[in-house]
Amino acid sequence: MPARPDVLLITLDQFRGDSLSSIGHPCVRTPHLDALAGDGVLFRNHYATCAPCSPARASLLTGLYQMNHRVCRNGTPLDARHATVATVARAAGYDPLLFGYTDQSVDPRGLAPNDPRLRTYEGIAPGFAVHTDMAEPSPLWRQWLKQRGVDLGTQERDVFRPRSSGKPPGGPHREPPAFGADDTETAFLTDRMIEHLSSLDPAAEPSFLHVSQLRPHPPFVVPEPYNTLIDPKDTPVPVRAADRATEAAQHPYLAYELNRIPLASFVYEAPGLAVDMTDDAIATMRATYYGMIAEVDAQVGRTIAFLKETGRYDRTLIIVTSDHGEMLGDHRLLGKLGYFDAAYHIPLIIKPAGGTSAAGRVVEEFTEAVDVSPTILELVGANVPPTMDGRSLSPFIEGRTPKQWRDAVHWEYDFREIGKPDVQDKLGLPVDTAQLAVLRDKAFKYVHFTGLPPLLFDLIRDPAELENRAEDPDYASIRADYAGRMLSWRMAHADRTLSGWNLVAPGGPTHVAPDRGRW
Repeated sequence: MPARPDVLLITLDQFRGDSLSSIGHPCVRTPHLDALAGDGVLFRNHYATCAPCSPARASLLTGLYQMNHRVCRNGTPLDARHATVATVARAAGYDPLLFGYTDQSVDPRGLAPNDPRLRTYEGIAPGFAVHTDMAEPSPLWRQWLKQRGVDLGTQERDVFRPRSSGKPPGGPHREPPAFGADDTETAFLTDRMIEHLSSLDPAAEPSFLHVSQLRPHPPFVVPEPYNTLIDPKDTPVPVRAADRATEAAQHPYLAYELNRIPLASFVYEAPGLAVDMTDDAIATMRATYYGMIAEVDAQVGRTIAFLKETGRYDRTLIIVTSDHGEMLGDHRLLGKLGYFDAAYHIPLIIKPAGGTSAAGRVVEEFTEAVDVSPTILELVGANVPPTMDGRSLSPFIEGRTPKQWRDAVHWEYDFREIGKPDVQDKLGLPVDTAQLAVLRDKAFKYVHFTGLPPLLFDLIRDPAELENRAEDPDYASIRADYAGRMLSWRMAHADRTLSGWNLVAPGGPTHVAPDRGRW
């Protein structure tokens, strides 16, 4: 690997970790991502450490678990004291440049009350300069569409309506929108990135680009030919209980979510709740989602082709991942929430600059979103801040497996609401107890709620996570063991900003780097 490689960090929003053809998905088509994995390393059991967008991206960019960065929801400020992959890379001589968005609310302390940054969760993470801001409703993309002759309609969401009728949809559908395959947000952002790289002097300093693509995030609509690429009859059936009542009986929190998720958040303007979708509607939605993945994959292919044509591919460290997953009808849910795997299992592909003897490797060990920033920083020769919770994945990229590595993954979900305390009222929770944490290994998943009963799933007997064993006497010792492991994990990862220092040690002030070990 070059001492100072180019860096390209690509995030594909709301991309499920099972949705790659290279790992055996029955209908999704991702030839370009598969080819990239063939040149690099695919991490098959990679997980987001929190959700939704802002918390997940805070973990990705800071290398911190939610319990340390404390971005609880979209709109929770990111404390300015936290380093990001961009601030550290900038200190090391890079100029990190953003194409897209990072969904980070600014630290409000010291800002004037009328500062416009205090009215959005779509702010920019510290350390990034902005080339193309794609905060929704993506005005730059819409202006580009208008210049290309696309009829935007009169309302913000008109451009996503079925092209044939121009009317709000009645539910999930495969009708194309007003724009074509060359006009998507993904294509627009890819164009901007290619234009930027084309303008650079090849002898200039190495580039550091973060291309944050919006799709396959909702709305679930995609232009031709991707809208009919996948037949709904070929999509996997959702993982779920026999009926809605049985599903809701699993836990009070799950019952709450089932009763509130509007379909219009996923198919703009569609009526009703997600839980009421028919089997055909879910199959149609899944086919559209997989078509969106194919569209995104095609634009990743454009990016890689450009890098190869211009001689940049071999010198570029490429990372492709997501912020979180998507329930897509599993357990009758949509979105990124709760404790089920589908909302947290995400892809990770790393192709190092200079290639690797481990090309094509599929890593089965558990990895987490907090590992991405330490990996990038180590591979560009920057110092990894001792505060970061993640561990560099470079041994796996080099074809090795560390002697000590985590045997489980963890994630957190904070479901408090600030300003509209519906969940606290309905579940009878003080605001700081509306949260959960998950410990998941290959055998069990333990879900700890601060203010509600826990859950325990035997993943060997029940991989669909349908049977809660937390109150089963036969599992009492297992529940206690996993609760203890959860506590140990949290204690081991408490804030370590200055905990490694001793100013009165023999020989003078001493600092010991964290030993992250198996935790």
